[in-house]
Amino acid sequence: MPYKIPESVLVVIYTPALDVLLLERADKPGFWQSVTGSKDTPDEPLAYTAVREVAEETGIDATLHQLNDWELSNIYDIYPVWRHRYAPGVTQNTEHVFGLCVDAIQAVTLAPREHLQYRWLPWHAAADACFSPSNAEAILQLPHLHAKFHPGAVEQVASV
Repeated sequence: MPYKIPESVLVVIYTPALDVLLLERADKPGFWQSVTGSKDTPDEPLAYTAVREVAEETGIDATLHQLNDWELSNIYDIYPVWRHRYAPGVTQNTEHVFGLCVDAIQAVTLAPREHLQYRWLPWHAAADACFSPSNAEAILQLPHLHAKFHPGAVEQVASV
């Protein structure tokens, strides 16, 4: 199996009401996240990677919904448990963040080798449930980014 390319996408799937889809990792039960995945080839466009990963991990056809490049990137250290998937010496990954707004909460078809279960949560609860700090931070920006990419949407803020 070829090494993974250390450039990936994070796709936050959400509804207009700002409910967020989270997936539980099969290789790390209890670790909840949004859709993630690496480029298949170095020249694969990031938007294509996002569409492909959403389809593979959820069965959702992202081309039927609004996919937006949030123009956010994170460089992070790859967890040691997953470094064997990358070429020797690769310790960091660059993650590009996308948002996918679907019409409503829906059932998804999981890839059983990748995920155990899914759940839809209000955005603030979804951020709290994520194991990845960059995933949590992306979700915390959802109210602002949803309003930015959906003119006329009312920006929602957490009530304390």
